[in-house]
Parts: sequence; structure tokens; C-alpha cells
Amino acid sequence: MSSATGRIYVARLAGTGVFDPLGDQVGRVHDVVVLLRVRQAPRAVGLVVEVPGRRRVFLPLSRVTSIDAGAVITTGLMNIRRFSQRAAETLVLGELLDREVRLREDGSTATIQDVALEQQRNRDWLVTKLFVRRTGTRAGLLRRGEHLTIDVSEALGLAPTTAQQGATALLATMTDLKPADLADVLHDLPAQRRVEVAAALRDERLADVLEELGEEDRVMIVSSLDTERAARVLDVMQPDDAADLVSELPVQRASELLAQMEPEEAEDVRRLLVYDEHTAGGLMTTEPVILPPEATVATALAHARRKDVTPALAAMVFVVRPPLETPTGRLLGVVHLQRMLREPPHEAIGTLLDSGVEPVDPHDVIGKVTRLLATYNLTALPVVDTERRLLGAVSVDDVLDHLLPEDWREADDEVTDQAMGAQRV
Repeated sequence: MSSATGRIYVARLAGTGVFDPLGDQVGRVHDVVVLLRVRQAPRAVGLVVEVPGRRRVFLPLSRVTSIDAGAVITTGLMNIRRFSQRAAETLVLGELLDREVRLREDGSTATIQDVALEQQRNRDWLVTKLFVRRTGTRAGLLRRGEHLTIDVSEALGLAPTTAQQGATALLATMTDLKPADLADVLHDLPAQRRVEVAAALRDERLADVLEELGEEDRVMIVSSLDTERAARVLDVMQPDDAADLVSELPVQRASELLAQMEPEEAEDVRRLLVYDEHTAGGLMTTEPVILPPEATVATALAHARRKDVTPALAAMVFVVRPPLETPTGRLLGVVHLQRMLREPPHEAIGTLLDSGVEPVDPHDVIGKVTRLLATYNLTALPVVDTERRLLGAVSVDDVLDHLLPEDWREADDEVTDQAMGAQRV
């Protein structure tokens, strides 16, 4: 195997394209797998490669012919089984970055910012250098925050410890990931590391990720946060997702969080908790785009462009009599985004109403909601009470989340594995 520089820094390798011998791209580097060894330099054994479909597979370094600037070239043979980390394996980006070590020379502490690999004469790839940031001093003689490159043998405590590990360097490699993709990354991390990385996310970013995670992962993360931080995160989640999460927590913990949340947000969650999770009321969000009939097309489009509005909900504006907060005044009808795009900006949306969209009762079962969405090719449905006051809206993405099994990503991988007859080498 060859490399352009002889030394490869893993943080820079992340996202690099992986190509077969014919030049066709087969995936991108997601992480590097190493074995930490006693009194020996860690040995890199393979790459975790993300292939189409966000599937991550293991590629042994023995099947990599070269690592050059911007490209990893393989022999063309790839195992398609989903990567599953073994007990002796450590992920460089997922677990080594931000780990605190002690420097042998002076005893000061430092955190790992990057890891360098070099190929040896026997063709093994070893971790030879660490790029670190000094976090502590000894006798006040050394500058905290200093960056330096050291031999791996100069770092003490490289193996995992029970001490909490930071996540700054790891998160720096994930800034461009969509919430669903970041949720996949967290799911693949060891439990303790998953909690550490989640805790380092901003409230809004963590809220988006929690909405994409499975029940077990998000309950673990929220349970690990202090009450004040967990309540802040719930405040910025979509009310229906926050309600789902609160319902999965122990009663005492749920009560503590609801008491700590902002009163208006907590009230929305409490209203949703009244309904069974497989009914329209349990599926709905209380914050669709709601406007009065005199609002203009320009105003409606501005609301639809808000970052916190999902694409499914942005496709429809619900027009009601005041009050505009749920439960609103009487629902007059809906206006579709496509219709608004054909009208002048000053036009009142009350003149563009579609009164033919059938609302659902909050106690209607998910089967009825699904049939109506499919029959009329809609992305959302209004949920009203007996007086036709708007309570919220059910979107197609919320319905899909409840129709698919909790482990649908893993189940899909298993089916593919069986079909291809793959075996991890």
C-alpha cells in the first residue's frame, strides 16, 4: 500500500472517497478501527466505510492498495455486512479524539486532537504520532492550550478509563451532518461515549438528534442529563416528539422535567400525553403553520420558510379564526404551498382556501389517518375537536415513524446481509 505523505492524519481522512480499481466510488471513510496494545503502538486494522444507504461496513486495511490525497483505493472486494464493533476494537474518531492523556516527559495533561498512522515495512499500519492540546500544567511552567505533536509512546493513559471524555474534536468532524445522520453516528458509539458526545451538543442540535433516535438511546441520553439541561432540550423539541420521549421516561423523572420546562411548552406536552400514541392526538404536533384568513401570501410563505417547520408541515397552512394558538378558533380550511406560489404576494390566503381536506378527530386511529393521507396525496392533516377548533396537525413523517418498527434500520441491514450471503472477515 502506498500513501502520498507516508503519514496519514485520521481527522483529515474522514469523509475521503473510497474507490474501486476502476475508479468508481463505493463509499466514504467514516472512521478508522485500531487495536490498543500493551507496551506497543496501537495497530490500525481497518476502515469503517459508509456506502450508499448510510450503511457502514468494515474494510480491512489489507484490502486497501493506496491512500492518496482525497482518495482511498481498494482491491475491489468489500464486505457488505453492517459494521459491528468488537470488544477489542477502538474507533479513532468516535473514541480516541478528545481523550485525555498524560505526557510522559513532564506529567502534564493533554487531549488528543488528531491521530497519525504510518505504514511499516511489514505493511502493518501503526499509530505513531498524536496531535494534542495541553490542558494542564506542572508547577505552572508550561502553557495551557499549547498544541504539539508527540510520539505515541510519550502518551500515558491512552487506553480507555472511567473518566469522562470530551467531544469537541469529534463534533468538529460532524458539523455538516444532518440530524438523522448524526443520530446514526451516536447510535453506533459505545454507550458511555454516546452519552458524552450527546452532552456536548448545543440544546437545539441535541433536540433535533433526539427526535431521530430510537427509544432506548434517547431515554439513556435524557436520563444522563441534569434536570435543567434536559428540560431545556425538551423545550426546543417538537411537542409531539417531546411528548413521546416524556412518555418513555419513568414517572418521577417525567414529572420533574415537566415541572422544569417552560409553562407553555409543558402544557403542549401534557395535552398530547392524554392521547394514545397510536391515535391522531398522539401523533399530532401542536405547532403547525397557523394563520388568520386576512394574512397575505407573503406572510404565509415567510412562516413556511421557518427553519423549525418540517417540509411536511411547510406544505400546508391552516387557516383559523382567532385565537391562533392551539386549541384555536374554528378551522376554516387549508391553503397549499403550491397554490400560494401561483398567487401574488399581497393576496389574502382566505381567498385561496381548500375546504375539502377532511379533518380527523384526536381519537381516530392511525389506520384512518394513513388512509386519508394516501387517498388525497397529503403531507399533513388537521386534527380538530367537536367544535372544529384546530388542536394540531398530523404529518406524514410522524405516521411513518410509528408504522415502521423501532429497529427498522437494523432490520433492513439483516435482510440485505442474508440476501448477499456476506460474512465479516
